[in-house]
Amino acid sequence: MSNWLKENMTFVWQQMLDIRFIDILDIGLVSVMLFFAFRFIRERRAGKLALGVALLFLIMVISEILEMYVTRYFLQNVFQVGILVVIVLFQPEIRSALEKIGGEPIKSIKGIGDQKDTTETLAVIREVSETMQDLAAEKTGALLVFERTTKLGDIVKTGTVLNADVSSFLLKNIFFNKAPMHDGATIISGNKVHSAGCFLPLSLNDSIIKDLGTRHRAGIGMSENSDAVVIIVSEETGTISVAVDGKLKRGYDADTLAAELEGLLLSDNIYKKIKNRKGSKK
Repeated sequence: MSNWLKENMTFVWQQMLDIRFIDILDIGLVSVMLFFAFRFIRERRAGKLALGVALLFLIMVISEILEMYVTRYFLQNVFQVGILVVIVLFQPEIRSALEKIGGEPIKSIKGIGDQKDTTETLAVIREVSETMQDLAAEKTGALLVFERTTKLGDIVKTGTVLNADVSSFLLKNIFFNKAPMHDGATIISGNKVHSAGCFLPLSLNDSIIKDLGTRHRAGIGMSENSDAVVIIVSEETGTISVAVDGKLKRGYDADTLAAELEGLLLSDNIYKKIKNRKGSKK
């Protein structure tokens, strides 16, 4: 037993000595790709697709072992055309995943030169947060989108371009229930009210609470298809919600909404400095 263990330990040690830097890099890249693939299929329709593909692959392996020629031939042909079918059926989800993967490094690089805009961004966040609380108190519905790294040019085209400064007066006029653009979404880009009255893609997620209306489904759908931060004010309950990455959080007021937006819209370094500064004042 000791000789067997010694031989195996020697073999493992020899294999470790033969590992090159390029092998470590190779394993690291595959790990990163598997991580993003897991994040993509988790809590999406693609999760059921992945389970179905895995089941078909298992059946194909079994048919290969048991020499079930008809089953194997059928499944081999299915897999040959299956990739194209997956790309066509899940084009929106694949596009969203690739945009978010590309957006992470862009966000990190962009954050290096964002300090000069921090004061303006904080002012916009405070103005928006207080306005959303006022609208919630009046039970005036609102749908507000903060553009981040994913550009929303195709969404902007569905509304009216304003390119105006962010102000409570403007936002309240846009979302006034008799205003022509109050039913659509307002897009904030570059600390400006870029456009209003925009149409957002509705979420197709079956697990969304049935009580949520079209405004909430549009907000969640926008967050599923981009890295945008979406604020929703319910017309029925006056509840303020935030949708990010297809997930909805509810029950904000002006202060908690401002804190949430600071964490989502500011670079990590700047947000930590602001948080530490607030903590020291307390």
